[in-house]
Amino acid sequence: MSNENTPASASDSASASASPSRPTDVLAAVSRRGFLKLAGVSGLATAAGSLAAVSKAATTSPDGTPEQIHLTWGGDPTAEVVISWASLATAVNPRVQFSTTGEQQHTVHGVQRIYTDGINGATLFTYHARLRGLKPANTYQYTVTADNDSNAAQPFSSSFQTAPRGRAPFRWTTYGDLATPNTEWVLSYPQSRFAVQAVERFEPLFHLLNGDLCYANLNPTHQPDVWRDFGNNVQNSAANRPWMPCPGNHEIEFNNGPQGLASYLTRYTLPENGTHFSGLWYSFRVSSVLFISLDADDVVYQDAAAFVAGPSPLVPANSTGNPPIEPGTSFYVRGYSAGLQTRWLEQTLRHAADDREIDWIVVQMHQDALTSSKTGNGSDKGIREAWLPLFDRYGVDLVVCGHDHDYERSHPVRGCNHHAGVDAATGAVVDTLQPRPVLPTDPDSTTFDTSHGTIHLILGGGGTSAPLDVYGEDQSTGLPQAKVFTRPNRPVPGTAANTFVRNPADALEDAIWSAKRDTGTGYGIAVFDHDPGEHGGTTTITMNYYHAPGADQTPTSNYELFETIVLSKKRRS
Repeated sequence: MSNENTPASASDSASASASPSRPTDVLAAVSRRGFLKLAGVSGLATAAGSLAAVSKAATTSPDGTPEQIHLTWGGDPTAEVVISWASLATAVNPRVQFSTTGEQQHTVHGVQRIYTDGINGATLFTYHARLRGLKPANTYQYTVTADNDSNAAQPFSSSFQTAPRGRAPFRWTTYGDLATPNTEWVLSYPQSRFAVQAVERFEPLFHLLNGDLCYANLNPTHQPDVWRDFGNNVQNSAANRPWMPCPGNHEIEFNNGPQGLASYLTRYTLPENGTHFSGLWYSFRVSSVLFISLDADDVVYQDAAAFVAGPSPLVPANSTGNPPIEPGTSFYVRGYSAGLQTRWLEQTLRHAADDREIDWIVVQMHQDALTSSKTGNGSDKGIREAWLPLFDRYGVDLVVCGHDHDYERSHPVRGCNHHAGVDAATGAVVDTLQPRPVLPTDPDSTTFDTSHGTIHLILGGGGTSAPLDVYGEDQSTGLPQAKVFTRPNRPVPGTAANTFVRNPADALEDAIWSAKRDTGTGYGIAVFDHDPGEHGGTTTITMNYYHAPGADQTPTSNYELFETIVLSKKRRS
């Protein structure tokens, strides 16, 4: 998100007090008045709020009626899909009934997973049904219901398609930074409804959601309400096809688990990674494309998650038992896996390099290694240090991100230039690990052989209310210029008493790697079509990026083609 400024530590005891396994029978019933300054629009936005007894969106008689229904892939997208949902109260006998043409109907019971929000004390009830033994490239019809479903006579019904087995063409879509259509919440905007409709317009096999799903932590006293708005909006697409997310800095919430991600982890069942950080990073394969989803919060320097800027503390509901969160506190989780995620990433990439059935590697994360936005966050040296050398070594083809609310495409990059940046305050030389572009022979070419370098895409144009990011430029050279975080930017005292701020990126560099930027609108969707090619020939991925002109002023369903590029390389078998 624009000008975000990420995580800085809350206490471990407070974080642990609201783990996903801890139910609570009492909903919050305390009101507190104060000012909470939140990382947000055009710097830091100030918000005031009171704690409500229950979610204002809740009905007078909550029951087990399914809502917020969404799909994710299991370990093998050709054979396994997980259907997940929520209800306002405990569901009785929650279940999914499904079948494909010509087969009998099967029933899978939903496994309950709950957590209690560490700020307002509301309890969320979620259910997850893992459908196994499915047939590749088949369409399945399903219904979701419970014994106390108020719609049991006509339960929610939809359908989905499994992935094809072996090399086969398919389509996927992606963007980040979606938010909700309810304008009552910070950064929410009606364009998010049109963004969900856009996914359905292009009918992909699945959708990648590149972090900052709903910005609940910018609305801390209403976090469950914001998540609910988000879930019911994306259900319009995610109930028909898997939506595969990665966590962003705005999924990190005070008192909601060791990494602040209990809300996220309770709602999603994602492919296993073989570590005790289940759900935070994962991979899956469709056709000859390996998709890797990462949590960049683990490696970035920027501090931009939950943050109390003052002058008053954030006071959780009495029912949570959590103490006030003092001004100057931020939830900074850099290094939380102690390198485990990076070791997993290298192992996954090494195995992919040895697998001749994998032609392409696509990485999804939220924060950016390469962005030249002037008013957004900036690039992060933490990603460049930890992961770009691995992308180079193992030939990652494409990286899709969000975080900055615009569209930007890099040239293919491989390696880096040292000591090419300057300190933003002093002008002293700084080593930003400036990515080195592999420039095409024909500057007008739109076809790229990614065996020579990795293309990075900034796709933070889902549906938030943040204005279009403005791009930076070096006034002396006319070259695009990028801000870079090279060290942690922890809270510092503000100008008013008992207030705190987080400084922007500390370094600047010429963005010699920047190839294409959309200066007209911040909203759009990337549509990818994979062609596996023939044995001994080439394989391609064609990207069409569609933007929504005018959406920054008036929400619109009109998405128009902005650019087309083709990634092309020799098939491995």
